[in-house]
Amino acid sequence: MPPAPGDREARRKDVSEAVWSVLAEKGFAGLTLRAVAAAMGVSTGMLMHYFPTKRALLTHALDLLEKRTAERPRRARPAPGLATVRAMLLDILPLTPGDTARNRVWVSSWDLSLADDGLTAEQADRYTRLRSTIRPHLDAARDLGELPDDTDTDRLAASAVAFTHGLVVQALFDPDRFPEREQVALLDEFLTSAGTRSRPGPARIQQA
Repeated sequence: MPPAPGDREARRKDVSEAVWSVLAEKGFAGLTLRAVAAAMGVSTGMLMHYFPTKRALLTHALDLLEKRTAERPRRARPAPGLATVRAMLLDILPLTPGDTARNRVWVSSWDLSLADDGLTAEQADRYTRLRSTIRPHLDAARDLGELPDDTDTDRLAASAVAFTHGLVVQALFDPDRFPEREQVALLDEFLTSAGTRSRPGPARIQQA
């Protein structure tokens, strides 16, 4: 019989911890009711009161991953503009063991999400929210003169997210080639190029 409401709430944290434990060890490819049940020392039948389908388990895992990502320690937001954008993007990169583990879980979720239209839409929404959190700081950078006046901050936010997540993937697959210092240097070069885009350079001397 299903657990009583009080017991259900009391066990929900335990269930979430077990889901996270399996994700951290095996990624989404290894996330099954059997694996979560084994981590908790319970039957799969008990877990089915929480996750009646595999999709329900995946949805919970994605929500849990997003929650853990949102609650992770973050760098202080410095002066308005590109300094804050830099801090936000550094928070995404796999610069510490914890950030690396979390990014591994995110990347492992992509294949399953792409195979399910509903999960695909939810992932797209997550990226939309990420871009929307960066854009106001790019607007501030443009107002401060750190970016050209004609900068399309919507497009730049998309470029920043695309660049950062591309760097995440390269760092996960080739950590020796992309250690912390290299990731930071590449990010700084990206932001510098964004700030200098479309700015007039020195005049060229026409050759006779």
